[in-house]
Amino acid sequence: MVEIISKREGPRKEDVAAKQFLRKNRAAIEGIADHLTGGRWRQARNPAHAPEPERSGKLWYIPPGRAAELEPYVRISLNGRVVVADLASGRQIHFLGELRGERQSRRLALATAQNGFFVPLEDHLHAALADLEGLSIPDEASEQRLEQELATRLGLSVVGQGSE
Repeated sequence: MVEIISKREGPRKEDVAAKQFLRKNRAAIEGIADHLTGGRWRQARNPAHAPEPERSGKLWYIPPGRAAELEPYVRISLNGRVVVADLASGRQIHFLGELRGERQSRRLALATAQNGFFVPLEDHLHAALADLEGLSIPDEASEQRLEQELATRLGLSVVGQGSE
């Protein structure tokens, strides 16, 4: 057993400073916690303040203030991932594939078991995009044309890079 003998009594300076910092920033910390939990932090601290929402039987939770309607669009990320994402939240809805290769020799690889993906494309998506497998994408203009082509084939609205 180890005993620490110190000449000081009471809390260390670092502990006092940390407690003061937390005390000063309590409102900001609680605001961030409330934001990250979708309002549940404040609701848990004041249970009589907010009524319990009616259960709908769904397995997911949509935080209040966010749209329940999805606005899907096709996005090619900087790392070459080709996805269908929600415009409002930015979350991925479908993973379509990726651009493989270097610069001018990049090609589209759809998310299939043959291309080494664990979760392949759904059948209706694969049927709509199968002939694009291996398509050469050498530059940014080709990426934009690919985004437009994928959006058209999937029946999604086309979202331009610089438009809002």
